[in-house]
Amino acid sequence: MEPDRFKTLISEEGLKSTRQRAEILDIFLNSTGHRNLAEIHARVARMNPKIGYTTVYRTLKLLTRLGLAAERKFADGETRYEPTHKGTHHDHLICLGCGKIVEFEDDGLESLQNRIARGHGFRIFHHRMELYGYCSPCVRKKTPLRRKG
Repeated sequence: MEPDRFKTLISEEGLKSTRQRAEILDIFLNSTGHRNLAEIHARVARMNPKIGYTTVYRTLKLLTRLGLAAERKFADGETRYEPTHKGTHHDHLICLGCGKIVEFEDDGLESLQNRIARGHGFRIFHHRMELYGYCSPCVRKKTPLRRKG
């Protein structure tokens, strides 16, 4: 994201653009996956140890309000954040064994969801799909060995 665009978004919220917010934004936008507050703070603290936990928390809440971050709460109830990208959408496979989160995109699935909504006269504003189960390694761990013979 362009620094000037971030400054504009911040000022529209009646807030000041600070170096700390810009640093948190940069680290957050350049991260991958779904990170909890502690993980994001740890990354930020490596770059600037003077930035506190509360500052990171408030900045993540601000980024969520601005549409630059999405809060996700999966089955474990822990809040995680991920950067959002306009015009893109993905869904999630969540392993109940190890907690692994796999993002996936499927145009056919999106098309089907839109067709179902239209068939019911429904206009979709937002949706989220989370499929819970076990990843291959966890399935192998849970499957008892079968004896031959």
